[in-house]
Amino acid sequence: MIPSAAGRDGVPSVSSMRLALFAHFALFGVVGTQWYARLPSVRSTLGLDAVELGGLLTIGGLGTLAAVLATGGLVARFGGRRVLAVGVLGNVVGFGLVALGLATLSIVPLAVGLVVNGACGAFVNVPINVAAAAVERRIGRTVLPHFHATFSVGAALGSLIAAGFSWRHVSVEVQLVVVLAVATVLRLATLRVATAALDEPAVRRRVDARVRPAQGFRSALGAWTERRTLLLGFVLVASSLSEGSAGTWLPIAITDGFGSREAVGAIAYGTFVVAMTVVRFSGTGLVDRFGRVAVVRASGLSAFVGLAVFALAPSLATAWIGIVAWGAGAALVNPVTIAAASDEPLHAAARVSVATSFSTVAMLAAPPVLGALVDGIGARHALGLLTIATLLSFSLAVQLRPRANSSAGSAAQET
Repeated sequence: MIPSAAGRDGVPSVSSMRLALFAHFALFGVVGTQWYARLPSVRSTLGLDAVELGGLLTIGGLGTLAAVLATGGLVARFGGRRVLAVGVLGNVVGFGLVALGLATLSIVPLAVGLVVNGACGAFVNVPINVAAAAVERRIGRTVLPHFHATFSVGAALGSLIAAGFSWRHVSVEVQLVVVLAVATVLRLATLRVATAALDEPAVRRRVDARVRPAQGFRSALGAWTERRTLLLGFVLVASSLSEGSAGTWLPIAITDGFGSREAVGAIAYGTFVVAMTVVRFSGTGLVDRFGRVAVVRASGLSAFVGLAVFALAPSLATAWIGIVAWGAGAALVNPVTIAAASDEPLHAAARVSVATSFSTVAMLAAPPVLGALVDGIGARHALGLLTIATLLSFSLAVQLRPRANSSAGSAAQET
């Protein structure tokens, strides 16, 4: 159970908010990864090649893109709690349709389910990240990577769950139903406390004084004119390509590139997220000591080396070393960039929504592009081309310097 100790004005304590958000980030990781880790089975069940699978995943990305463009305005208009609740319940519908499509070998319900899940991903991602940034400001030091670390823990757990179901030859549709049933109960049980930092009276009064509900969408659109916010979006493009492509294609790269079983591919992705988890838990002190810019640049170099080693490795053991370096390099860029977009609380939801929309576009384009390359040069070499994206995050890292009027006390002074 999440502790319910309340502070002033009946608002849950910061520790309660933090624990509830840990649960939501972890469950977000479980729900997504337990599906992606079974993509080899999905491909086999539906008789798809890599290009067709990439196109199917792109359909889901359309839902994410449509939703992420509106999420900032929706949060401003209705509040983070309601938007998050829609995302949680929508996942039940989405994965239910995916399971139906797999059980009946029908592409239509599966595609619709992927669109619904794509939209729900945005409805979950933006509110929990903005809430986590609010908790970080209250604590006064860098903790946002810890929340992303719990996402990685959830992703690792989801990968292991998928490996277990696969090892026992349990169908993907049965797995989806079981996992979603458990995850939804836990998500709903912790929803109110997880979003308390967004909906507490003091915060809502400050927001309402600046932005009336009817102006929520117009206020959110203003973030699209901000140069820094747009450049932060490009940093997230690089981060999302590196991290997200691992979830989609790493299991397939292992099974195809080394002739391994599906379960080995799932464990390989589990290794990737474990590497991210360790760095996310241990790297917050590095952010406070050296600043966002230096940490993101070092992360880009690590991801570059890891991807290159993985793509060119002569053996599975060597590729595994590349996976670890790749995961370590992918660990901090996303949470640190989200924190930068959230420097000013009143505009955090809009800016996070805009910045994450760039990564959504990248993820929308990546599956079909990589899918076409997979058929031509193989999954490992296709993933190796993501080294180009890591150079983008390195070159734009300077945009992560904290704003002078930011109330966040978590970032060190940049040099």
